[in-house]
Amino acid sequence: MKVLLFGATGMVGQGVLRECLLDERVEHVLTVGRTATGTTHPKLTELVPDDLSDLSPHAEELANYDACLFCLGVSSAGMPAAEYERITYGLTLSVARTYAAARPNARFLYVSGAGTDSTERGRVRWARVKGATENAVARLPLDAYAIRPGFIQPQHGVTSKTPLYRRLYRITAPLYPLLQRFPAAFITTEVLGRAMLSVAADGFPRHILESRDLNDAGQRDRPGGSPAPR
Repeated sequence: MKVLLFGATGMVGQGVLRECLLDERVEHVLTVGRTATGTTHPKLTELVPDDLSDLSPHAEELANYDACLFCLGVSSAGMPAAEYERITYGLTLSVARTYAAARPNARFLYVSGAGTDSTERGRVRWARVKGATENAVARLPLDAYAIRPGFIQPQHGVTSKTPLYRRLYRITAPLYPLLQRFPAAFITTEVLGRAMLSVAADGFPRHILESRDLNDAGQRDRPGGSPAPR
């Protein structure tokens, strides 16, 4: 399986990239983003396009990949509404449309979040925007899945790019053993990455996956692979 990965420098994307490089089902992974990851591995290639919102010059290359794992996103905290919508909705749809045209019916996994509003009518702005994004991606000629993790525990050196979140993770770290008892609301970056690869390879009965679904998918036996990248 050849995998496209967007947002590989973010917390979720870091975890997904690690699992891609470990998993023997993944023949090759192409990361696409504003900056390179700094990771080197025999089956990793990185693309830093001039304009992330217009990947049409790279459509022929994208067509070579079996699945797209879209982990790129931003926090809505302190961000103007128009800018949050441009990144969360506009950028995601631009990438998804280009990929759908290049590789129709391929699997596309969009990392959304617990509490996303599929009705697009709720009072919480970020939830409405993510709901609209999920719905728009689902209408494209793709085998699309919305990934809705709850609280995510970073592992294996994975860190958040958001200072507020980094402080939150430090404060809550002693609670992780307790939180692990609640798979409907809690997941680790390792299990989330494994879950996304499982769905990319084999699909899933539902197209909206909450934390419990992701924990179930991510706990499946992982095929053997190469040592973890450093």
